[in-house]
Amino acid sequence: MAERSFKAEVEHLRKGAGTSFTGEGILAITKALLENGVGYVGGYQGAPISHLMDVLADAEDLLGELGVRYEANASEAAAAAMLAASVHYPIRGAVTFKGSVGVNVASDALANLASSGVTGGALVVVGEDYGEGSSIMQERSYAFAMKSQFWLLDPRPNLPSIVKSVGDGFGLSEASNTPVMLMVRIRSCHVTGTFECRENQRPDLTVRDALANPQRDFSRVVLPPMSYQHEHDKIDNRWPAAEKYILDNGLNERFGPKEGKVGLICLGGMYNSVIRALQRLGLADLSGNTDVPLYVMNVTYPLVQSDLLDFCEDKDAVLMIEEGQPEFIEQQLGAMLYKAGSSTKLEGKGTFPKAGEYTGQVMKDGIDDFLRTYAAHLLPGQVLAPNEPAPEIPDLSQTVPIRPPGFCTGCPERPIFASMKLVEQELGKHQISADIGCHLFAALPPFEIGGQTMGYGLGPASNAAFDGGGEKRAISILGDGGFWHNGLSSSIGNMVFNKSDSVAIIVDNYYSAATGGQDIPSSRAKNPSKATNNPITKALEGAGVKWIRQIDRTYDVTQMRATIREALTTDYDGPKVIVASSECMLNRQRREKPQRNAAIKDGTRVEVPRFGVDEDICTGDHACIRLSGCPSLSLKKLDDPLRDDPVAHIDQTCVGCGNCGEVADAAILCPSFYEARVVHNPTGFERWTAGLRNRMISWLQNRRAARRLTFSTDLSEGAA
Repeated sequence: MAERSFKAEVEHLRKGAGTSFTGEGILAITKALLENGVGYVGGYQGAPISHLMDVLADAEDLLGELGVRYEANASEAAAAAMLAASVHYPIRGAVTFKGSVGVNVASDALANLASSGVTGGALVVVGEDYGEGSSIMQERSYAFAMKSQFWLLDPRPNLPSIVKSVGDGFGLSEASNTPVMLMVRIRSCHVTGTFECRENQRPDLTVRDALANPQRDFSRVVLPPMSYQHEHDKIDNRWPAAEKYILDNGLNERFGPKEGKVGLICLGGMYNSVIRALQRLGLADLSGNTDVPLYVMNVTYPLVQSDLLDFCEDKDAVLMIEEGQPEFIEQQLGAMLYKAGSSTKLEGKGTFPKAGEYTGQVMKDGIDDFLRTYAAHLLPGQVLAPNEPAPEIPDLSQTVPIRPPGFCTGCPERPIFASMKLVEQELGKHQISADIGCHLFAALPPFEIGGQTMGYGLGPASNAAFDGGGEKRAISILGDGGFWHNGLSSSIGNMVFNKSDSVAIIVDNYYSAATGGQDIPSSRAKNPSKATNNPITKALEGAGVKWIRQIDRTYDVTQMRATIREALTTDYDGPKVIVASSECMLNRQRREKPQRNAAIKDGTRVEVPRFGVDEDICTGDHACIRLSGCPSLSLKKLDDPLRDDPVAHIDQTCVGCGNCGEVADAAILCPSFYEARVVHNPTGFERWTAGLRNRMISWLQNRRAARRLTFSTDLSEGAA
């Protein structure tokens, strides 16, 4: 069950010439692939391109009609290896995954692909999310493009440019026999707009056709001496062919006046931010017309030296606007200007921060600083006096609270880490390694479990140095998505082979939950096109794990705690693996809420659990919050003047998982939690008993009020 269904939008992918397509960047990329005769597509989900995989999955029928092969690959490495079909056959292929971690995982296959070269167009759609929108380390895919000589496109973030870049990418790949990376930033993925459609194209050669006529070319095998020839081919043939295609087809763009004493050079993906900054400075209009010459690199690798030097000619200074570190393009451009003997001054890092995202304010300040230095006349009426202070920017950190990521309300992973905290109280702290996935949130308060993460599926492997024995066993966390991605071989296989005396907890929430809820081999759902319901425990047994414990309800904190304690104290000295299974609450709610609402609308009796806290019993020590951290568990100030401390309170976002009560019971905290059942469409008998109960409660309340001793506050003469 993916995070979002695109079934309705997918129908628009059938639009042909003479029609307009309106939607998100993700949908535009899919439509562009079909219009450019792609023969096969694959990939692995990951922000910010998870939705692209969801769109492709929902469009499988359409892909089949066009003869396009689609596969949801087991990892980024598997996706990149799929592009091997374009090495010998003139078939256009495309795969997609997250950058830069996806590129890292796929690096072996990508490096071999770049060495051998391709016959058909090979396109890697990389979801780049550098900056504040990122969920990973701050790196860029550009370094890999340089290392292995992939051509890298970074289109302007509007739908016509994104769609055009797909066709340009295939054309550039075929013209230079080189795979191409199409970088789509997080804003490009979710930008909305309109573009003019073309007809969808069946591939000239389908993979089915290719199977009927197998091809081999010994010169493309990546072995000496062919690999040495590949290196020369890259430089002597592929690179010049790429430059020629870029120039002939105008892939890079220029805006603004043809001449000027200064100029701006930016990556295509940063164009919108640059234009917005120029607008704020009064140097561009809403249509993008700019008073400053602007060179936009829709192709960021390779750099076309002749074109760049032509833009820089006769300019006193140019500003290279390149986000992130190192400043790859600035260094290359600086070398070009130096070797050409150019007197043009190059600015970049220094004018702009050396690291970090170029937000709107950073972009405005950087361009403003550059223009004040080299072209102050372009800023009439805006130049501050030498001693005049700049406008003060308010410090919102004192107003807007920090919002770290955390588990969803009712998340079945929360009780796992509550159980670990309880065991920690008994046995002391342990060395714990984390992994990629929702469970990584356990590293944050209130749990503070897991000290490092080395990669998807590498939780147990990152604890390998601590498997040498000691007073306490090391614990590692591994998600079900990470288990199937890389963990089975790199982590579990490593534990078995090295006879690791440590504990691995596999968090099984039925989906690749962190990337949007896509199905994986162990998903419980019935997927018509995928093989699901493959138990993790069977794979563990096949890998050689002997000590396995399966827990089918993680909300049972007492059992979870006992199982973790057993794993840490047992005499068994081999790998110990706990599979803690409960369905992702977010996906469960997506499935059950529509069914429940439909049943209520139809008049069917439905019970919905709700939990609460008895204010009269709650002591206000908040231990339940420290061991649960559920967003629906908050604080409530009482009107009682004798009770200063707020009590625990469960708000209306509660989904009835029962974790708070389970934690309170297992930790022997207090009996203040209670469960209530909200009954929709009650039976006639239930209505009658409810009315009787309310009348009885009302009678008892009135009787107590009548017997209560009261004193008048009237102090007038004669008053009692």
